[in-house]
Amino acid sequence: MDLQPFTPADVATVRDQLGREPRAVAGVAWRCPCGCPGVIATEPRLPNGNPFPTTYYLTCPRAASLIGRLEASGLMAQMTERLAEDPELAEAYQAAHEQYLADRAQIAAEQGTGPVAQIEGISAGGMPTRVKCLHALTAQALASGPGVNPLGDEVVAELGEFWTNPCHPEHVAPERPAAPQNPDDSDDSEHSDDSGRPGSSEPRHRPEPPVPHEPGSSRNLATPPANPPEHHESEAS
Repeated sequence: MDLQPFTPADVATVRDQLGREPRAVAGVAWRCPCGCPGVIATEPRLPNGNPFPTTYYLTCPRAASLIGRLEASGLMAQMTERLAEDPELAEAYQAAHEQYLADRAQIAAEQGTGPVAQIEGISAGGMPTRVKCLHALTAQALASGPGVNPLGDEVVAELGEFWTNPCHPEHVAPERPAAPQNPDDSDDSEHSDDSGRPGSSEPRHRPEPPVPHEPGSSRNLATPPANPPEHHESEAS
């Protein structure tokens, strides 16, 4: 794991991407070719003391919106079924889960936060047996590179070169999902479940009707939805 420094310019960019102040950021885990942070690595404990399992957090609003379309298409259920039917895929997905935990432990050691018992053994996105959040899987795939999270790699391939319509606010804006609300720091249930969002397993967006798709076919993600589903990872950093 090789994190880039989280510069003051990056802080301003991520603040704009998320619509709130970033917190507990250990560094930039993946930088979009447009120059903006696209994935940030977060510490396992937030400044208010609450645990936070989503180590890799996708911040790019364009990628988040396109992934929302994939989630609405029923892709997560298809992937979960494949995990039950394909032992080799399941083994690779289990390895991705273990790598996620190892990366979190490394960040905790480097940042001096120490292990967080409340999220011991919990990674993100439904790993290691289900698929519940493509944003989390994609974030790990982008941060770690190909070959670590097989299902995250599939989503990255589906997205293609999404940065060719830049997401930086100085450009004519792409589809931008509604900014997630900053969680209430007084809520002790802020740490997320395995879907990657705090406190509840219910999604915060209204998914579009499923888009028919045959496994192996190519989805057209170039045309954004009128009301893209909201990025539903945890309220990180």
